[in-house]
Formats: sequence, C-alpha cells, structure tokens
Amino acid sequence: MNERKLQELTESLSAEYFRKPFKHKAVFNSRLRTTGGRYLLKSHNIEVNPKYLSQGLDEVIGIIKHELCHYHLHIEGRGYKHRDPEFRALLSQVGAPRFCTPIEPPARTRKIVQYQCTECRFIYNRRRKMDTSKYVCGKCGGKIKLVS
Repeated sequence: MNERKLQELTESLSAEYFRKPFKHKAVFNSRLRTTGGRYLLKSHNIEVNPKYLSQGLDEVIGIIKHELCHYHLHIEGRGYKHRDPEFRALLSQVGAPRFCTPIEPPARTRKIVQYQCTECRFIYNRRRKMDTSKYVCGKCGGKIKLVS
C-alpha cells in the first residue's frame, strides 16, 4: 500500500463511518515505534505506522478509525482526548479499537565483552568495553587483558 491508497482508504472510512469528509493528509511515518498511528493537532494530518501493514488490513483500518475519532472530535471542538467520554462513545459507535495490537520488537542482543586477569585467571563479563591500562583485577591486583 502506498500513501495515495492510504489517503483514499482514510477518506472512504471517514465518509462511511463518520458521514463527514476527511480534508487533510494521511501519510505513513516509519519513525513511529510504540504506536500504530497519531493525529497531529496543528496540521490535522494523520500518520500511520507502516509496520502494521504486516498485521493485516483490518489492523490498519482500526488504527485509521481510531485516529479519525480524534480528528473529527477535534475539528468540532469536542472532547478528543483518550479520557474524554465523547471520545470513548465515538470509538464504540464506529467500532474502533482503543489500543492497537502491540508489535513485538526484535530482540536486542547485548554483546558481552570478556576480560581475564593474567595472574589469577578470573574472568570478568561486561557489557561495555573498558580501558585495561587504567584498571587492575579486584581479586589479586593483577593486570587485565581482553579475551573477547
């Protein structure tokens, strides 16, 4: 799906569920990490996380309907925030989800750096590198060398 199709989908959902036109832009924003989409108060544009396309079109439609609830209530000067009863009522009326399904982030593997004492052979496992010329073994006071 490209941005033109997203714009058309947003306009059609607005007409079908809200009976009101969507007169602004709907775009993909790949910088969104923890949210499925967002409504921008100043420009009235809607941004959608493109990673949710892999979850299926139903998930994207739910995100767009949620953001359209923010959009139409804000344009009308009514309560558009998540805690407002008008917003919650409109969500249930159009069948929009309150939250999107979280996408599992890729597991971050931490690199472990190993150091070893040249005297007592004690092994230190660290997440960060260290300057071996500044530090000595805490057990015997010997020199430390990088193992891996």
